[in-house]
Amino acid sequence: MTGATAAVSPLRHGMIDDMSLRTLSPATQRSYIHAVKQFSRHFGRSPDLLGLEDGKREIPRTCSVK
Repeated sequence: MTGATAAVSPLRHGMIDDMSLRTLSPATQRSYIHAVKQFSRHFGRSPDLLGLEDGKREIPRTCSVK
């Protein structure tokens, strides 16, 4: 994912580097970055302060069977 001129956080930079190493397409990279932003916004905390437990607590609420 190239072309960004704004300052990039170390966490986002690392995520982009990892996705590039895995040869994910730029569209997939944008989608993943967007998902992390939404996850962070939902919890009202920076992504580097969120962890696996936050996601585990959210799964039953978002994936409940009707």
